[in-house]
Order: sequence, then C-alpha cells, then structure tokens
Amino acid sequence: MNPHDELTALLRLFPQADELVESAEHVAPALVPEPFKRLLVHDHHMTVTMEEFYNCRVNVRVLEERESQGLYCRMILLESNETEQVVQFGIVRFNFEYVTEAVRDEILSREIPLGRVLINHNVLRHIDLGAMLKIKLGPKMAEYFSAPVGAETYGRLATIFCNGQPAVDLLEVASPFAED
Repeated sequence: MNPHDELTALLRLFPQADELVESAEHVAPALVPEPFKRLLVHDHHMTVTMEEFYNCRVNVRVLEERESQGLYCRMILLESNETEQVVQFGIVRFNFEYVTEAVRDEILSREIPLGRVLINHNVLRHIDLGAMLKIKLGPKMAEYFSAPVGAETYGRLATIFCNGQPAVDLLEVASPFAED
C-alpha cells in the first residue's frame, strides 16, 4: 500500500479524520530535519524514543477506541508525565491474534503506552518503518498539540511485527514544538 492510502486508511478509522490532517506529503527519511529525524527515523518504539528525548516518562491518553473485524484500533496522545505536554499523537490498529491474553488485557487497560507493554512482556518484536510524512495539522490535531491550524510537523507510518507477524499498524506524529 502506498503511504497516502495507508495514512487515509488509519485516519478513516475514526469519525474526525477530516479534522486531523490538513495535508501530508511523503518525504525521504534523509530530508527529515532534526530533531524530527532523531524522533522518527528509526526502528525503535516511540515510547522509549520520546522518553529519552524529553528526559521523562510518558503517559498514554486514549482519545477514542474501537474494535472491528478482529482489530483493536485506538487514537492516542503521549504526554510528558511531568508537564502533561502532548509529545505525540498516534493511531494504532492492532491484531491481538499475535500476542498473549496478558498483553491484550494490559493494552486494553489504557494505562501504559503500547511500546512499554510490549517491552514489559518481552514480546519478540521488530518495527518496520514504512514512510515518513511532512504533515500540516488540521484543526483537531492542532488542538491536541495546542498549535495553530496548518502548523507543520513530521510523522511516520510503521508496522510492528510481534513474534514474526505483522500485528500493529501505526501513525505516529511528533509534536511540532519538539526542540533539540
């Protein structure tokens, strides 16, 4: 699937899709400016990356969730546990078939970021970076980041393989206020 189709598919999982992204442009990883390159162009969990970058733990806030056709989907914010600043917006589409019931239950508890759950349960995982995106914020995502509509930031599409299976599709968008 091309990046625009995958982005559209993930955004359309939720009713306010049209208000999240004003526009998105596929960009080569080498063209992503710092600090966004450090935040997004890698094959690590965003939870760990954000915690290292902001030098604090992050908390997950689930904005909306749904289950459909055997898939669990949720729209989330990662927030600094010190300042409550939103550091990342995300959409997750998860096939629980590839993880244990304990992992599933902890994800459904809505208390711990996905990456931390997979790490804590030692799930054999690999993250496949799909595409980098230059994004102009729509009204709803701008509101989440307390940024102006149309502000530019960067995001990524990725797939997490759990125990060798493509279990999770992700849209992860960094705060437009990320600074070195």
